[in-house]
Parts: sequence; structure tokens; C-alpha cells
Amino acid sequence: MAASSCGHASAAILGGVRFAVRVLCGRWFMLFASTMIMSMSGGAYIFGAYSKALKASLEYDQDTLNTISFSKNIGISLGIVSGLINEVTPPWVVLLAGAAMNLAGYLMVHHAISIPGAARPPVWLMCFYIFLGAISQTFASTGALVTSVKNFPNDRGIVLGMLLGYAGFSGAIFTQLCRAFGGGEDGATLLLILAWLPTVVSLLFSFTVRVIPRSRSTAATAMGLGRERKGVLGFLGVSVLIGIYLLVLNVVEVKVSRLPTHVYHITNTLLLFILVIGPLIIVVKQEYHHTYTLQPPPPPTTPSSSAPSSSLKQDVSIRSPAMGEQEINYSVLQALCSKHMLLLFVTTACGIGGIMTVVDNMSQIGQSLGHSQRTISMLVSLVSLSNYAGRVLAGLGSDYVVECYKLPRPLALTVTLLLAFFGHLLIAMGLRDALYATSLIMGFCLGSIWTVLFAVVSEVFGLKHFSTLYNLSTLGSPVGSYVLSVQVAGRMYDHEAQRQGHLRQDLACVGVQCFRASFEIIAGVTLLGMVVSLVMTWRTRAFYYARFSAGVVAITAVTADKNIKQEGALADQNKTIATNQSLSIC
Repeated sequence: MAASSCGHASAAILGGVRFAVRVLCGRWFMLFASTMIMSMSGGAYIFGAYSKALKASLEYDQDTLNTISFSKNIGISLGIVSGLINEVTPPWVVLLAGAAMNLAGYLMVHHAISIPGAARPPVWLMCFYIFLGAISQTFASTGALVTSVKNFPNDRGIVLGMLLGYAGFSGAIFTQLCRAFGGGEDGATLLLILAWLPTVVSLLFSFTVRVIPRSRSTAATAMGLGRERKGVLGFLGVSVLIGIYLLVLNVVEVKVSRLPTHVYHITNTLLLFILVIGPLIIVVKQEYHHTYTLQPPPPPTTPSSSAPSSSLKQDVSIRSPAMGEQEINYSVLQALCSKHMLLLFVTTACGIGGIMTVVDNMSQIGQSLGHSQRTISMLVSLVSLSNYAGRVLAGLGSDYVVECYKLPRPLALTVTLLLAFFGHLLIAMGLRDALYATSLIMGFCLGSIWTVLFAVVSEVFGLKHFSTLYNLSTLGSPVGSYVLSVQVAGRMYDHEAQRQGHLRQDLACVGVQCFRASFEIIAGVTLLGMVVSLVMTWRTRAFYYARFSAGVVAITAVTADKNIKQEGALADQNKTIATNQSLSIC
């Protein structure tokens, strides 16, 4: 009796250990690790939180501070470096390289402003430190985001929106931690947190993030795919809960000017509890269902001549691969020279360029319309919160529309740019109170465009070189931002300020006319981007219809428009056609 009880106990312990190992080595724990890394990868977006300390400690003028900020923007835009490295190395190499650059960059900036009597580093060296910290963010996002999309190809829109959403509110997490441990808006403490916390998280999870193929029981059954979708939606729900929690904290901080430190300790404990425990519950639940509920499908058997036709159809449906398993993948050169990448580049430059002009000039826009600095800070917070909402809702909504109605995903870009067009017109009209609505519109559109853009790139060009191609697709953003923000809005603003007779040292413009002409131009450029996105939508309509229709999974965007009725011959012909048509554009 005792021996039997000991045997059952040993078997239970052994089973528990095996299940724990399965959880730690599974796809769902990998997704959890990616959310942790992405939630620590937004340090470059909170430059304004420590720029005041940087300026005061090192006695910089505004021009020098803007130069350092520009080096940060360059670092964010050079994600192609991490993408190319990820093409030839496993994700842990990219994550470890990013962790090292993050620690070196932000730790040196912290050293420069926190050590009394230390020699002030030259400006070029400070630019390099900030650049190093900013580009490390692209390494973290490439390693975590690209791998997650490859592991969950059926839910790529939701996964992209969720992970980008985690990156979106990472700045708020850093701010909350700084207030708890730094006692306020301490730039040196914030830089120290930026230096060590993302580094530790990347080191902790770097070997967990890897490509893990789906099991046959998940890929071949509707129940398995449905369970997978529920798990991804659970992760998304946790991110929404965190976003609401941070929103409540921001509202409380607006109402109460100064909260005690112990209150921040309590709120941060709850925040970390939701951030860590919530996804872990989903991980364990998914692995439990996968282990004890889903059974592997029976091996395919050759049907006899006497077998009924219904059995033959059932056997064929089981052997059919799930969506995303037979993708025709462009090479980097083919994608770079294709018409689709050119259309996406123009759409991104026109759309995000105009939106970033609003975000970068929100302080000047609010000042010209007579808003106080407190109101302007609230407008910036509205942009951040709606940015998160756009990232999440765009991924979820575009997935639903594409799967249910077989509509092209680039149509979501068209709708988003139309919304941004009306937002630019509100600024051009100079309606003072409409700036609240404009902040919400611009933040939502910014988050939406990034999520939809990455999903389109993964679908049209395939997942094999996604780490490089999704970083290439972002190059239109700095181009459009430089032209529209610096050359159009900046020059027209300075011209109007000089016309009003202000001195060059305090070049402030007041009135509706400060941004009216520039945003009329930007609205027109956004309308151009919307038309280009419509062209992309038209060119990919047959591709998306065929891709998300039953029984058709191996098809390329280039050949779909001509061969949708020839499904049987596409699997052998489309790769050659894609190569020829792409290279002919070079």
C-alpha cells in the first residue's frame, strides 16, 4: 500500500516536472518572453522625460539638444542593421547584442549627467551614446517581434498589434518605476533604469525566444487553431488591462499634484503583477490544453477504391497545410525592387510623415492656439494612449475583416489615412478645442499604420526575410517626416514668426495662420498617400481573396491577380513569375 502510494507520488512529481519543462520550452512561454522584452523596448520614446536633466547638467543650448535628439531618431530608423543580422544568426544573438548596446549607451549618458565634477563629453560622443541606446531598441523588437510572427502566422495581425502595444506603453512603465524609486521626475534615475532593466530582461529571456514550429495537432485541426486564437486574444486582453490601468494612474496624477512614494510602490507592485502573472496564467492554461486535450491527428492513409468520397475529402482536408505554412517568400532584392514595396514606401512617407509632423510639433501647435503647458502635456498623453489603442485595434480589426470578408489588408491603410486627412484639416481650420480630438486621431492613426504595414509586409513578401523587410518598410517614415516637418511646417512656421516681428532667440508664432498653410499642404500629401494605398489595395485584392479562401494557401501577390482561377498550377509557377516581375523593375 505504501509502495503504491510512493509510486503514485513519484509519477505525479515526474509528470509535473515534465509539464514544467514543456511550458518553459513551448511556444506560449516564448510569446510571454517576447511581451516582456517588448514592454522594455520603448526607451527611445521618452527622450523628453530626461532631456531637461541632460540640458541642465551639461549646459547645452536648444540647438545642441535638438542635434542629440536627431541622433536618437537616426538610431530608431536603422532597424535594417538588426534585420540583416537576424537573417544569418538565431534571435538570441540579436537580443544579446541589443542588450549590450542598451547598457553601454544609456549607462554612459547616466554617468555624464550624474557624476559631479566629471568632464563634459563632447557633443559628438553624447550623440553616439544616445544613438547606441536608441538602435538597441530595434534589436530587441526585431528579435522578439519577428520570431513571434513566425511562430503564430495565422494570428499575425493580432500578435503584431499586441507586441507593438506593449512597446507603446513601455515608456509609461519606466516613468512609473522612476517615480517609485527616484522620488519624482529625476532624469538620472530614469536613465539608470533605462540602462539596466531592459538589459536584464533581454538577458533573462534571450535563449527562450526562438522559432518553434506548431505541432501537427494544432495545425491540422480547427479545434487546435481555435484554441490558439483564444490564447493570443488572452495576451491581448492582458495588454488592454495594463493600458487601462496606466490610464487610470495618469488621470489620478493629473488630479493629485503630488502622490506619496509609498503609493507608487503599491501601484507599481500591482502593475508588475498584472504584467507578469496575467500572461503566465494563459501560458500554463494553453500548454495544459495542448498536452491533455488535443490529440495528434491520425496519420494519412491511402484511400482504397471502395472508400467513399466523403472520407477522401476529409483526408485531404487534414493533410492541407494551415495558412502561412506554404508561403512564397521574396528575397530581399526582389522585395526591394517590387512595385508593392514602392507603393508601401510612398504610402508610409505620405501618411506617417504627416502624422509625425503633428506629434513633433504638438507643443508649438498648442501654443499657437493659446493652450497652456499643462494642457499641452495632456495632449501629448492623449497621443500616447490613442497610439496604443490604434496598434491593438488595427491588428484585431484588420484580421477580422480579412478573414471574414476576404478584403485586402491594405484597405485598412486607406481608411486610416482618410481619418488622418480629416485630422490635418482640423489643425488647418485652427479650431482651438478641436485639438483634443486631433490628438486622439493622430495617435490612433500612427499606431494603426505601423501594425497594418508590418502585417501587409509579412503577407505579401513572406516570413522568410521578414526581419529585414519589415525594417526596410519603415524607411519612408524619416523621409516623409523630414520633408513635411522640417522643410514644410518648420520653414513656414519660422517665416510667419518673423513676419509677426518676434526675435530669432524666441521664435514663437501665435495664431491660426502659423500652421494653416502647412497643414493644408500636409492634408493634400496625406490624400495622395491614401490614393496610393488604394492602388495597393486593388493590386492585392485577388491575392487576399485567394489566400484567405478555403484550400488556397500557396499564392503570391504578384501572380494572384492574373491566376486566381488557375489554383492547381499556381504552386509550381508563382515563384518564378514573382522573381521575373520583381527583378524587371530594377
